Amino acid sequence: MTNTIDWPSDIHAALRDAGAAQIPYVPDAGHARLIQLCRGDPTMRAVALATEEEGVALLAGAWLGGQRGALLMQSSGVGNCINMLSLTRTCSFPLLMLVTMRGQWGEFNPWQVPMGQSAPAVLELSGLAVYEVAAPDMVGETVAAAAKLAFGSSVGVAVLLSQRLVGSKSFKD
Repeated sequence: MTNTIDWPSDIHAALRDAGAAQIPYVPDAGHARLIQLCRGDPTMRAVALATEEEGVALLAGAWLGGQRGALLMQSSGVGNCINMLSLTRTCSFPLLMLVTMRGQWGEFNPWQVPMGQSAPAVLELSGLAVYEVAAPDMVGETVAAAAKLAFGSSVGVAVLLSQRLVGSKSFKD
């Protein structure tokens, strides 16, 4: 069965509706369409990062400057952010993270499994609210609710986009 729901467009719409202007990202095939949409949106500034923790700092600065944003990354980058996640909790600023998951459904790469399996617990232990979504028709609604919680309550929220939703990769991809 082919997925006919354009969930990256639903995420883009939810981010736009939430007023997200800064979109830092680490290049990722799972976020490729969303990154393309954000880069083409004149109300958003998509910023390529070298590492995921840079995105936490960028969004802290954006918030201090009066802008909202969302960090796009893969689950393998969650481990890179652990120390920086204390910033959002200690300083009480909102952090919205959209995480494409690896190490789950149909994973071929054993190096992706440990962080993919640990990411939800790591994020929760770091003080973030975690929403997991696997159904394409729930993505936009979930991102909108996460943005409302993050920006309305100045807390960290991570939306985990399951590997079943994003699709598994292979060495041929």
